[in-house]
Amino acid sequence: MRILFAGTPQMAVPSLEALNECFDVCGVLTNPDKAKGRGRKLQASPVKEKALELGLPIFQPEKLNGEVREQVAALKPDILVGIAYGKIFGPKFLDLFPMGGVNLHPSLLPKYRGASPVSEAIKNGDRETAVTIQKFALKMDSGDILFQKPYPLSKDVTTGDFLDLVARDGALYMVEVLTKLSRGELVGIPQDEEKATYCTKVSKEDGLIDWNSSAEEIERLIRAYSPAPGGFTFWNEQILFVRKACTDKLSWKPEGHPRPGQILGVDKARGILVQTGDGLICLEELQLQSRKSLDYKSFLNGVNDFLDTTLGEVNG
Repeated sequence: MRILFAGTPQMAVPSLEALNECFDVCGVLTNPDKAKGRGRKLQASPVKEKALELGLPIFQPEKLNGEVREQVAALKPDILVGIAYGKIFGPKFLDLFPMGGVNLHPSLLPKYRGASPVSEAIKNGDRETAVTIQKFALKMDSGDILFQKPYPLSKDVTTGDFLDLVARDGALYMVEVLTKLSRGELVGIPQDEEKATYCTKVSKEDGLIDWNSSAEEIERLIRAYSPAPGGFTFWNEQILFVRKACTDKLSWKPEGHPRPGQILGVDKARGILVQTGDGLICLEELQLQSRKSLDYKSFLNGVNDFLDTTLGEVNG
């Protein structure tokens, strides 16, 4: 089986390695290098770096146009395997593959079709999600399901944590699915369109903490957008990222009627206590913009007048 592999982030790398060991990966499709950092130096995607290491042909088109289709057709691939590539495949491109294409999606499809299924599941407080492998279809994430493995979502898991798990386990599942497909042993199950829900690409602004929300909602948002874009607020006219927080077993009782975002004190064993729209939240790890992430004790040692102020307020 000749495979064209399409992927970009680190999550796709273990699958590329595993498929290259078991099948004939005839080419790798990944996004163009991007300028990053202060020096705006071009940086290759993790998938490109691994493809270079494996000595595989690499394609990095801006658009999947006719020229790219000719290049792919010359490889004579049997099937397309996609994992977080970042571009939509049109009908002319998908027609290049006699066996069609398969895609790994980290959600309990048909729930959370789209670009940010893990963040959405954590933010909404879902108790489980899944690793799903589906057939490519023209409508986003609507293809027949070939494999689906549910996973519980613990109360402390972050998006980064779960994507690490998807990267590891997804590689094993993808090899299993392609092996069965090559033998004609696998039939897809159509999705229930009436149960389909959708999520959009995450933006930096999505991480802004609304202190009028409940403590549980804010804690889930912080985990949902960890490591990126990060849950953040404003303090002393600076962006302040909250990297880790908790709400469990907080017995501290505030006096009076504190307003949402007000810093009330410190639980020496837990962290910095902040009032929300419903309950208290304990900030365990914080990071001022352009500085290192610190535990709450080290953070307090490095800033002045943090206590008794209110988060989220912007002057001017």
